[in-house]
Amino acid sequence: MNETEKRHLVAQWAFDTRPVLARFHLWLEDVEVERVENERGELHTFAPDRIRRCLATASAVTALGTRLFGRYGEGAGQEKAVVNQVKKAADAISAYVMSEALWHLTRGLPENHAIMVSLGEGLMPKAGETPEMGANPLLGFGRVYARPQVAMFVDAQIRALLNEPGRTWDDFYEALRSEGITVWGAAVDTLENTSRFAKGADTGPMSVLHLFDQPLTVSRPYESYMGSLTVPRPVRQAAEDQSVLLNFLTPREKIVQAVEQAYPGVRRENIHVWTLRGKSRETRLSKLWREWAATGAHLVQDDWITPSGIPVFTESGTYAPTFLVGAWQDKTGDTQVFLCDGYAATAEAMQAASLSDVLDVDVSMALYSPTFELPHDREPLVMRLRSDDPAFAQQLGDVFGAPLPEHRVAYYRSVIKDAVVSNMPMGRGVLHADDFFPEKNWRVLSAIGYMCPDPYTGAPGVTRLDDERYEVTTRLATRRAVSEIRFVFRLLEPHDEARLVFNPLLVRFASGEDYTQRAVKVSDSGRIRNELQTMMSQALEYDGDKICVHFDRLDGEVMLPEMQESVHSALGWYKKHHPAWFHWLELA
Repeated sequence: MNETEKRHLVAQWAFDTRPVLARFHLWLEDVEVERVENERGELHTFAPDRIRRCLATASAVTALGTRLFGRYGEGAGQEKAVVNQVKKAADAISAYVMSEALWHLTRGLPENHAIMVSLGEGLMPKAGETPEMGANPLLGFGRVYARPQVAMFVDAQIRALLNEPGRTWDDFYEALRSEGITVWGAAVDTLENTSRFAKGADTGPMSVLHLFDQPLTVSRPYESYMGSLTVPRPVRQAAEDQSVLLNFLTPREKIVQAVEQAYPGVRRENIHVWTLRGKSRETRLSKLWREWAATGAHLVQDDWITPSGIPVFTESGTYAPTFLVGAWQDKTGDTQVFLCDGYAATAEAMQAASLSDVLDVDVSMALYSPTFELPHDREPLVMRLRSDDPAFAQQLGDVFGAPLPEHRVAYYRSVIKDAVVSNMPMGRGVLHADDFFPEKNWRVLSAIGYMCPDPYTGAPGVTRLDDERYEVTTRLATRRAVSEIRFVFRLLEPHDEARLVFNPLLVRFASGEDYTQRAVKVSDSGRIRNELQTMMSQALEYDGDKICVHFDRLDGEVMLPEMQESVHSALGWYKKHHPAWFHWLELA
């Protein structure tokens, strides 16, 4: 590319992405697009070129803002309470930046289109975490981004779906189609590997957005776990040739045999199996680890070096390893095969499964409960039970091998009911991505912003070039096309001013900024409403167009008492002095 072509490329990207750049006071100094696959991504994505470029930029800007202003590494060596607050601060920044970027870029959507978040990862506590540790800011179910009239219609349909008895997801989808409205569904994890980010790990943290050309068939906020197996597609095809059904429930010895058929001559010690590791996973995964070890395959440890030259980590991060699944020849000519097994949070599992055609892999899943009481192969049996069956308690006891106390039976009954009400695909042993879409012919656009280097693709993280300029890498993937995009952004404000641009208003007010002396804009109403839904969803009660904030529902470890007091005072001031703009707000 000569100098003139390069200038044209940068100018085109700057023009197309100006809603995102202007919102965060950034100047695009350079952009490079490297095609990882030969085919052009524009030919295979449902989103217009301008929206696709904006999404790539949104992911990059989310990575940049979180890395610079999300308190990266401030939890290193600190007690759990401090680490938890750092995680929440980082999640708040990442969710806010992504949400603001989506709001601004969707002003340019086709007039009858909307983006709706169907799955979001971050609300549920993970393995070994206490309940308040899961109450992190996130973009969850029902968040709508579109032109105002479209957004109001879709939002009204979501409220009806959530609140009207007997209202089903099919009713919701039919209402959209009857009005000629196209909703693109999204699965979002604005900060993958939050704990590693808070502790200042060298690798792992990233922002992940998957956009689909139709909404997922999910009807409620839902987050749990799913068993997940990802193998190279030739492995599944080799199994089919031998009349073997290969999926998450298949014995691992048969999977190894299929690998050997797909890649003749591969040694079993060169079959690398990535799973989550750690003491907290022993109940669920130790049987799986033993099963793989018995085959002679290599269970990946933290010190294993990927082809990128970067060591992996196994305490978290179930999404990114999907990009390495496949086979390659090492320097000696030996065949190496990499696959992923185990489980993931719901959004992460669905995101990985939707990459199946993008990366030429096969992903199968199974519904899990939110707890860690059963091995990987017994857990799906629980989620296949009917909670309203009179023999439910006995059936549950059969799965566990002993009768359960009444309170545990009640817990599992509520878990299954939550999944049913959320319209999860129930009663099936194995799930695939197709089971989450109303139309089986669906398309995906994946946008990943890297905050730190990624072991599985070799993508670098946010790199400081000087006091004002930063390089950020994004990976954009559609079916049959993957691009790696390198941005160079320049901050148009001094660092302290830029921090305000990237921080939520409520966080700024809680940190001491005097909201009474700040110029108030009508847009503050929408921003604060968005921030409440992102940061304090468990404290909100909806009544038509109004939102009532119940601070007594917030755990002091979720939001510190002094921060609650500051936010309460700020909301009260806005309600009193700008009642027309904040008519929707009520304080309990």
